[in-house]
Amino acid sequence: MYTALYRTYRPETFQEILGQEHIVKILRNQVATGSMSHAYLFCGTRGTGKTTTARILAKAANCLSDGDRPCGTCSHCLAIKAGNFLDVMEIDAASNNGVENIRELRESVKYPPAVGRKKVYIIDEVHMLSTGAFNALLKTLEEPPEHVMFILATTEPQKLPPTILSRCMRLDFRRVPQKVIEDDMRKICRERGVSITDDAIRLLANSADGSVRDG
Repeated sequence: MYTALYRTYRPETFQEILGQEHIVKILRNQVATGSMSHAYLFCGTRGTGKTTTARILAKAANCLSDGDRPCGTCSHCLAIKAGNFLDVMEIDAASNNGVENIRELRESVKYPPAVGRKKVYIIDEVHMLSTGAFNALLKTLEEPPEHVMFILATTEPQKLPPTILSRCMRLDFRRVPQKVIEDDMRKICRERGVSITDDAIRLLANSADGSVRDG
């Protein structure tokens, strides 16, 4: 079965993330020193790596390696990649934006991790939550259990209540430079045996407008 290129080449470790060196440096340092926040807010335009970075951070929090984390090869890293790790939950706020959805989340937060070190909740498109849902989430962000980490991702941080913003560590994802996208496209073409001109690469990378996924 064909898998879209953006899924085939999705980064699995920090060193594979494109064009977000400022964020990678912060997160790797926090992982290495054991000073990860209980709540992150990843902001930025589409296709810049917010959800991918969230998954990599979830791996780092639960990785079994004694070296650089995440290793991408231990059983926990592989389970998170496959989407069947019990302690990492991804929620799409666009379709789960009601108070009841967040109340269910608050109930599950009370229980310790089943197999990992941390229970990680990745809430995508978090700006889509209703006012009631934000209020319900706020209570958990105010007094989070030790074993829980929240990673909120959004393209529209201005739509989040100040009370939520003030309780998260905010990281802003930049549009990826055209040169970085061009170099990555060349690498993919080489790996797949595809012949392509520099002009075509340039045109494609320019059209991507800073979004690796669109590219």
